[in-house]
Amino acid sequence: MVDRFTAIKAAPLDHDAACCTHAHVEVADNAGRSPAEPSGDNLLPSTAAEDTQSVFLVEEMDCAAEIALIQNKLSSLPAVSDMDFDILQRRVTVRHAPGQQESISQAIHSLGMSTTIIDPDSTSKHEPPPKRRRTWPLALAGVAAVGSEILSFAALSASMSNWLPAWLPQFRPAWLPSWGLLTSLPSAMAATLALIAVIVGGLGTYKKGWIALRHGNLNINALMSIAVTGALMLGQWPEAAMVMVLFSLAELIESKSLDRARNAVGKLLQLSPDRVTQQQADGTWSDVDSRQVGIGAIVRVKPGERIGLDGVVTSGRSAVNQAAISGESLPVDKPPGDAVFAGTLNASGSLDYRVTARADGTLLARIIHAVSAAQASKAPTQRFVDQFARIYTPVIFALALLVAIVPPMLFSGAWQTWIYKALVLLVIACPCALVISTPVTIASGLASAARKGILIKGGVYLEMGRTLTALAFDKTGTITRGVPVQTDVHIMSGADAQFCGLLAASLAGRSDHPVSKAVAQAANIEELNRVKVKAFEALPGRGVQGVLDGRSYALGNRRLVAERGFLSVNTAARLDVLESEGKTAVMLMDEKGVLAQFAVADEIREGSRDAIAALRKLDVRTVMLSGDNERAVAAIAREVGIDKAYGNQLPEDKLGAIAVLAENGARVGMVGDGINDAPALARADIGFAMGVMGSDAAIETADVALMDDDLRKVGVFIGLSKATHSILIQNITLALGIKAAFLIMALAGSSTLWMAVVADVGASLLVIGNGLRLLRK
Repeated sequence: MVDRFTAIKAAPLDHDAACCTHAHVEVADNAGRSPAEPSGDNLLPSTAAEDTQSVFLVEEMDCAAEIALIQNKLSSLPAVSDMDFDILQRRVTVRHAPGQQESISQAIHSLGMSTTIIDPDSTSKHEPPPKRRRTWPLALAGVAAVGSEILSFAALSASMSNWLPAWLPQFRPAWLPSWGLLTSLPSAMAATLALIAVIVGGLGTYKKGWIALRHGNLNINALMSIAVTGALMLGQWPEAAMVMVLFSLAELIESKSLDRARNAVGKLLQLSPDRVTQQQADGTWSDVDSRQVGIGAIVRVKPGERIGLDGVVTSGRSAVNQAAISGESLPVDKPPGDAVFAGTLNASGSLDYRVTARADGTLLARIIHAVSAAQASKAPTQRFVDQFARIYTPVIFALALLVAIVPPMLFSGAWQTWIYKALVLLVIACPCALVISTPVTIASGLASAARKGILIKGGVYLEMGRTLTALAFDKTGTITRGVPVQTDVHIMSGADAQFCGLLAASLAGRSDHPVSKAVAQAANIEELNRVKVKAFEALPGRGVQGVLDGRSYALGNRRLVAERGFLSVNTAARLDVLESEGKTAVMLMDEKGVLAQFAVADEIREGSRDAIAALRKLDVRTVMLSGDNERAVAAIAREVGIDKAYGNQLPEDKLGAIAVLAENGARVGMVGDGINDAPALARADIGFAMGVMGSDAAIETADVALMDDDLRKVGVFIGLSKATHSILIQNITLALGIKAAFLIMALAGSSTLWMAVVADVGASLLVIGNGLRLLRK
């Protein structure tokens, strides 16, 4: 079923949908992928079988400017087939011909950037730390720029001799230069300090700007280098110095602000301890590195300690706070046999547990990896912003050229005045605030959701959530707990009750369906004492069957009974009564007819009613799709408030129901267990998986995973999606609004270079801070 799920999820949709999903750069073709395609572990589409994938950590990749440089450079390499960029994690994922890692590294090095090849699945907290930027050159440049401003102010008059008393020059000693020379010193010193400020504070900017210009890229470093150089040539010494210092300061502040977004998910790493207490072969206990502990090892965790690895409790009992995984802060009791997860907090008693996953394969590690991978995917708004920025910057640059040339040549304008206005336009042209606003907001939304126990597999789903108009739910294990208990038994006349119970338990014990499990458990027959059924076969959506002593027996629902022609009037009447009570009935039958009826009832999951009520307030229609009988499904639907309910649904029926909703114009979400409802989950615009903490496959297959099975978090997800979209619109409006205002001011001559830099810095910090607000929601 998982394979089928994956196959359906990978199926391409229409081209328009495919072009608005991931941060994928196709060298030969810019077509993207479908929103339905998994974005967790397979960020890159498959190319030639011999291609390999490498992940490079690029410490200097802090802005769209660096991304554009790397993209253009690597696109020119024949060995590179495609690439992905994760600006927040500073990662470049490249698919290339084997043995080309060194040439790719050298290509990035030629851009003045360093690279480190890392494990693509790495969630290690021991990766190389970001390089620290030295602050003393910036401080020195700042002092020089302020000094230049002061001296320039002192030299406002053409000659300070005009300020001197008439009698003062008479007392000039013979060995001193002329007063005229002395009065020109402030201007010369202002120019000298300005040059010092530009060189000390802006050497890195000039270097990156020159590299960008050599590669035909008009990024912010190139624009700033041109603007500052032009200001120096126009004699605007203090302004050139202040512009360069402000820009360098802006880069430093922006880098530190972005670190908060980068660390939002990385902080989850700190929840898992580096060392654990492992039992040795001689029975003693020792403190060891958690990364060295293998599967099957016995680990002890004391009260108040965090659990280091996933495992199953072997001895002891304690309450464990699983907020790091599920978002639910109430402690969960953990007796022997229960699963424990890395990063959770052992609250009271001491526990020994057997390790079930290595450090890089724990549930926490997979969550971190999934969220990090999701950050590398581009949401529709982000793709729009990137496309806009590619057009916006060249257009503004062309406008700046026109401003510098046309008025002086055609309208006798002053060259110095209009060139200065053009330089202001160049500074304003930087689209960094616009470009950085979307990944910061998306990353904050993903991290905020993860803290609440909602794992979202990509920005496209975070944005799409607000558009959902219909939600379909599976019943068993979703609306209900999925652990029904047997409530009724009816043995048909002439049948042996003991034999029927034994046979039903033997057939049901081979099935994973919750109804079958309830029948098997109610029989209270040990597995060793059950009869051996041959030719066992599961009948999807109907039941199970097998052969005993040459006779065929089956345990199934009303559909199976009807298909075999055993649905008599009396049997149907009894089924109607049970189903009207919200119970699910299965029947044991042989080749001649029904031998016994068993009825089970499932408890409604806590929070289901609240979840449906919350969705109704959000104007989202609700539908239940279940393989259970229609009466039982209708009874449960009425009890929780679901709008429509459909029973006797096979997997293909659920798929068809989702397709019908979509064809009628609904944006559809499907909530199921992540495996059994695979076709419907794949067809839905967003698939929500329940039971993630008990299912390894769910994290890999779902678009959104509810870590603690709380349906109320579907409404939380939609609310977060709406908040994310709102902040994205706010950020785009802020960035473009500030740019537009200063463009008008620049053309009117009311804006200066340093004001343009402050505006650009302010816009960047505003959108970053606004995006980070999602972390507090």
